[in-house]
Amino acid sequence: MSVRFVSSLVVLLVFVTGIARADDKTSAKVRVLLLGDSTVIGTVPREMHPKADHLEDVVRKLLAAESDLPPVEVLNRGVNGDMVSLLLARPQRYERDVVKQVPFDFIFLRFGLNDVRHLKDFKTEFPADCKKLIAKLRTDHPKAEIVIETAIPYLGEELDNTVNEQVRAVAKAEKLPMLDQYTPYAAELKNGPNMLSYRRLPLQAIPKKYHALIPPEAIKGDVVQVMDNLLDVHLAKVPDWFKDRHPNLAGYQVIGTQLAGYLAPRIREKAK
Repeated sequence: MSVRFVSSLVVLLVFVTGIARADDKTSAKVRVLLLGDSTVIGTVPREMHPKADHLEDVVRKLLAAESDLPPVEVLNRGVNGDMVSLLLARPQRYERDVVKQVPFDFIFLRFGLNDVRHLKDFKTEFPADCKKLIAKLRTDHPKAEIVIETAIPYLGEELDNTVNEQVRAVAKAEKLPMLDQYTPYAAELKNGPNMLSYRRLPLQAIPKKYHALIPPEAIKGDVVQVMDNLLDVHLAKVPDWFKDRHPNLAGYQVIGTQLAGYLAPRIREKAK
């Protein structure tokens, strides 16, 4: 066997080994799917600050800071106004966002805020819809861990509790883990009831003397959208200035922290 042949063989083995290692790294990537409503997708913060860290970025970066964890990919497929029944009724969307995806390791579900307002018999229909969705997810992604999340504070204590009672009941009935988003989010709001939500109001509802103070980028058509307390000193007494309870960027930091906090130990456990 010539020296040249041996050298070529060594190079080939190194090259093939490198490919195998690259494939191993790719296959080791943990994939996470987020399903839910507007409080999951966060459309307005995305429009206002497209380069900021949004929910999936917060989760991914917090997990990347854990040196012993593999890479994590987080897909956010929340939809404004979504309900479990709507997701089930739109097979093309379900196929695109769920079925025709590389297998997921974790699937998080956060629904209920729209369901409770639009279903005729929420306490009967919502659990039934959830169980149908869970059955489909178990079929389409049999290796995924499905996690149900409680809704964040949004509709007021009574309705929020109504939603989360059913969320807990579904988790128990389906023997699924439940991630409580409500309690830590509510705890943060004790530092300021409006600190985690953006302000969104028609421009015509704001006194004209304050229009010059509104940043041009905060005006979208005939609506003013402000991510923080920039104008609170002037507009706090304007009716409905604090009405919108959708999370701002800070709100998604709270939600993302809970997701990452749940995932880190579970990924370690699965890695064993």
